Amino acid sequence: MGDNGGVTTAPIQLTTERISATIDPRRGGRLTQLTVDGAPLLVGYDDAAEVLAGGVAGEVGADDAGEVPATGWGSFPMVPWAGRIRHGRFSFGGSEYHLPINHEDHAIHGVGFIAAWDTAAVDPRSARLHFSMPADHTWPFGGEVAQRFEVDATGITTTMTVTATDRPFPVSFGWHPWFRKPSAVVFSPTSMYRRDDDHVAVDELIPVPDGPWDDCFVNTEPVTLSVGDIAVRITSDCDHWVVYDERSYATCVEPQTGPPDAFNIAPRRLEPGESVSAWYRIAVE
Repeated sequence: MGDNGGVTTAPIQLTTERISATIDPRRGGRLTQLTVDGAPLLVGYDDAAEVLAGGVAGEVGADDAGEVPATGWGSFPMVPWAGRIRHGRFSFGGSEYHLPINHEDHAIHGVGFIAAWDTAAVDPRSARLHFSMPADHTWPFGGEVAQRFEVDATGITTTMTVTATDRPFPVSFGWHPWFRKPSAVVFSPTSMYRRDDDHVAVDELIPVPDGPWDDCFVNTEPVTLSVGDIAVRITSDCDHWVVYDERSYATCVEPQTGPPDAFNIAPRRLEPGESVSAWYRIAVE
């Protein structure tokens, strides 16, 4: 099926001989599962629900309805900010803003991961999704976001483009994939952002310590995971990566355009009509 010319929200399946990707526009425009020769690489919703039902302390925290949180599975877009905004507060254009608090005492991961996205186009190997950001208390600036997913013989490439429309706004975005627990993580960051007592990054780079981590690194090199018998290679044009490996069943490797709390540390400003894009790729070796 080519460009459908309308809005659909049904789950999407993209396939090649070895690769199968399932995308659900209704659940935050996320990649819900990626399989290689039938073997799943990501923690799916049912996987996270099983861990939650097992009651392992500190593993999966339920949301307010007692369900798996939207931040806890698949690979979801973080937009228009990635990671925490400290206490949900930032200054922009001479005004002070306060975003809703949704994780501990902070605003985390933007508004895209909890929204229903529209499907703009689908064919057997690619899909385009679209999301009109709100202009309300959750995000006062509006703006448009597009994601393109494309599978090939060895993996999937996802590209996200953020566009300012009527108003300028700050932006920092990326992706949050939950990989099934790898036996090894290999990467070569040059430095790491120090975190303070609020568990939020500050504008200070330090040498990389031994893990486990829930930290943001400066990195321009591929990250390699060993998931079962599969060597997974993650690449991106982003130069900031969060690695979260404190869970027993999963490791998150999150390419993003800036550090957590970017609106306060290193804001990127988009003017009306201006766009910014980034991509990341999950491939098997």
